[in-house]
Amino acid sequence: MKEVVIVSAVRTPVGSFNGGLASLSAAEMGALTIAEAVKRAQLQPNQVDEVIFGNVLQAGLGQNVARQCSIKAGLPDTTPSFTVNKVCGSGLKTVNLAAQALMCEDADIIVAGGTESMTQAPYVLDKARWGLRMGNTKLVDAMIQDGLWCAFNDYHMGITAENVAEKFGITREAQDQLAFESQTKAVKAIDDGSFKKEILPVVIKGKKGDVIFDTDEFPKRDAALAKLACLKPAFKKDGTVTAGNASGINDGSAALVLMTADKAKALGLKPLARILGYGSGGVDPSIMGMGPVPATRRALAKAGLTIDQLDLIEANEAFAAQFLAVGKEYRRQRSSHFGYAAACSGAAEQENRLSDAVHRRRPRLRHHHRTPVIFTVKECQPSAVIAPGALGAPGAYVMQKNKEERGKKNV
Repeated sequence: MKEVVIVSAVRTPVGSFNGGLASLSAAEMGALTIAEAVKRAQLQPNQVDEVIFGNVLQAGLGQNVARQCSIKAGLPDTTPSFTVNKVCGSGLKTVNLAAQALMCEDADIIVAGGTESMTQAPYVLDKARWGLRMGNTKLVDAMIQDGLWCAFNDYHMGITAENVAEKFGITREAQDQLAFESQTKAVKAIDDGSFKKEILPVVIKGKKGDVIFDTDEFPKRDAALAKLACLKPAFKKDGTVTAGNASGINDGSAALVLMTADKAKALGLKPLARILGYGSGGVDPSIMGMGPVPATRRALAKAGLTIDQLDLIEANEAFAAQFLAVGKEYRRQRSSHFGYAAACSGAAEQENRLSDAVHRRRPRLRHHHRTPVIFTVKECQPSAVIAPGALGAPGAYVMQKNKEERGKKNV
């Protein structure tokens, strides 16, 4: 099969709910990142063979959001596109699908990514089509119904975090401590410019003139343990999950360009990373946040690695409880092998920052309120990326660092 490389990646800043990106639809944000990713890859729009884009809250957006993004980005209307909905793992699944198509020689160049406007998710008037006749009815929040509600157990995703906290013995104090560290690190990364290169500044039109939106909004500069400790449980009486130790509701988009290694060489492009493998996993929906654990096993098995070879784990923090429980499982599984290897050949490539998840300076175990889980292994070894999805169905892929990055020490 063909080797697959990543040649560019970009994202918007992460906007808060009803924040800086509130006026832009998911399709508009997606178009911005697709156009920029193609530009950064030094490609012409007509060189892209396909667009695969993730989107979860599709109610009211119109047909095939990926197709809308593609055409709005200036790609030809002859470029096929399709939309993926794997909840939180949607964007990462598009990368897996793109890699599969490229490996099988179904395409040479594909744009993958995801876009979401939680702010613009509509309210739905349920059963109105058949006539309401008499009495009251209710509006259904599509953001919660389609994005944050367990379809199997009929409760909020926050309850799954409570389940995980109880099952794995995660205390309220530990969750608040993690949340405080997460906010502090995010603010530090903003201030030292760690995110600058990966962010596409977005021009927001306004009555008083244009505004440049170029900085993540969610991180809280006034985060303090004392404030976090005062917050009430958000989902369960006497629970431990609060608004302070759970992730936020946000808007944003990210895109990256993948191609075969042969195509990159022919075009004279220097790859950011090579994709070595990928995998998905599933768990009981009641503990959906534990999905990264089986996905990690499969990703590492395909890469021919063990968890002992990882020197950094960058994990999704959907909820602090979930992050801490996944960390416990990773530590428990150290020194264990996850199965037989898939081929991992070729020279090392530079590790791509891949949207908002990979940063050059980072702690041993990094966490923040975002989606992917990143594993960077010891020198000369690959990295594995896992994105936990709601309903316990994450996806994963493995990529390899550039030779020039091998000697750089993670801080």
